[in-house]
Amino acid sequence: MHTILPFLLAMIAVIVLLEMLATRLRIAYPILLVIAGLLLSFVPGLPPVRINPNLIFFLVLPPLLFEAAWSISFKEMKKWWRIISSFAFLVVFFTALSVALAANYFIPGFSIALGFLLGGIVSPPDAVSTGAITKFVKIPWGSATILEGESLLNDASALIIFRFALVAVGTGQFIWQDAAVSFIWMIVGGAGIGLILGWMFVQMHRRLPTDAASDITLTIIEPYMMYWVAEQLHSSGVLAVVAGGLYLSNKRLLFLNSISRIQAYSVWENFVFILNGVVFLIIGLDLPEIVGGLRSEGISLNMAMGYGLIVTAVLILVRIVSAYVAMVATLIFRPKVMPVTTLRGRLVLPLVLGWSGMRGVVSLAAALSIPVTYNQVAFPQRNLILFITFVVILFTLVVQGLTLPYLINRSRVFVATAGETEEETIRKIRHGLKQHIYRFLKENYEHKLPDHVGVQKMMQHWEERSKAEKDDWMDDKIKVIYLETLESQRQYLTALNNDPLINEELIRRQLYQIDLEEVRLRML
Repeated sequence: MHTILPFLLAMIAVIVLLEMLATRLRIAYPILLVIAGLLLSFVPGLPPVRINPNLIFFLVLPPLLFEAAWSISFKEMKKWWRIISSFAFLVVFFTALSVALAANYFIPGFSIALGFLLGGIVSPPDAVSTGAITKFVKIPWGSATILEGESLLNDASALIIFRFALVAVGTGQFIWQDAAVSFIWMIVGGAGIGLILGWMFVQMHRRLPTDAASDITLTIIEPYMMYWVAEQLHSSGVLAVVAGGLYLSNKRLLFLNSISRIQAYSVWENFVFILNGVVFLIIGLDLPEIVGGLRSEGISLNMAMGYGLIVTAVLILVRIVSAYVAMVATLIFRPKVMPVTTLRGRLVLPLVLGWSGMRGVVSLAAALSIPVTYNQVAFPQRNLILFITFVVILFTLVVQGLTLPYLINRSRVFVATAGETEEETIRKIRHGLKQHIYRFLKENYEHKLPDHVGVQKMMQHWEERSKAEKDDWMDDKIKVIYLETLESQRQYLTALNNDPLINEELIRRQLYQIDLEEVRLRML
């Protein structure tokens, strides 16, 4: 314990320092973390890193998925659901099939079942890496939602493929009828369990006398409970967390007050940052253990590296081809919802989307969860699968991660749609808010309190957006009215969010500012 604790503290310190360096260099921090972990693994005297796969699956995966579900716009997901679902299910299956065929052809002793196992591991792109990279380049919210929504859902579909392949390799048989029933239950049951538990948690928040601390604690418990219950019922814990997280995110204004929302945002941002940092650093630190397993099986490092590069090339090629197929299908069946309108944009956008498929946490967790033995027999090719997964993660993070911002800026595919539309939308939202608040005060309170200096100052404040230097006019009666105006703003913004042309992220920024204003007001 006395040796592990300083090591863990040092890891967190390294994560923080590398994140600051990555921000200064304008590159995604997972790239530096993986490279740093790889370099640190060669430092003599460091304790060996042996990862319990259940630690990654149960302790790390649920909160990462839950936070991603809270961050994404459900409205935008509904708008782009065809492209998202095709990438999350069809493309994942096509990718797993392609990897299975390539592995069966190029790697001696690799059966189709083992190939599907490997394909299920490496097929889902990593949402954290994509988000960390795209924050340095401007892309329109439609394309960003496609990337985020796909990364959120493809984890579930890839892990379902992985489970079936694991059973097929271990038992040597695959019964299609049982697999079809199990597949349907995993999807329907997982989503249903997540929604039911999400509804129950909303009722708990609303009916119990919670405060900010208890609200935030409950939000940390919720993804673990959703995942555990779904897994106990042999359904998809990943889908349960995603469905439940989306439901709770959509209801956040109903069961969390402004203080809880503001504090939860900070807590979850730091919690997820530490989790991601530890996992990406461990990816590099775990390399010596993987290489040692290869050598024990008589597989040369150069040969294993070649297999890893072949699988990586297949993944990149399949994703790019799939992106062009999705673009053509959208042009034929749904031309009005195209993310870009120019011919050049339609030619370049699939390349950008295809190049954005970095792999990360989920692939690592799935690979590590392969049992060492199955039915008291050594699991075939386990160390090679681990090494290929490591190569895929390292290559896609470093090569694609470093070149993706350059590709986006060089292609200029998003220049015409990125900056001006967002600024105009923000101006529209703020202008509408000022008009709405002024009308609300004029209609509800000008005739009730015609001579009250507080009402007059509030109306002047919202009409002219001026700030009074003193708050001595803010008595208890005016504070109640002020709080009502803030709630009225939330209702206005919620209704405005029904406009499909307005980015929900911009609405959320305004709601966050209203929460800050309410917290400030309650402290007066």
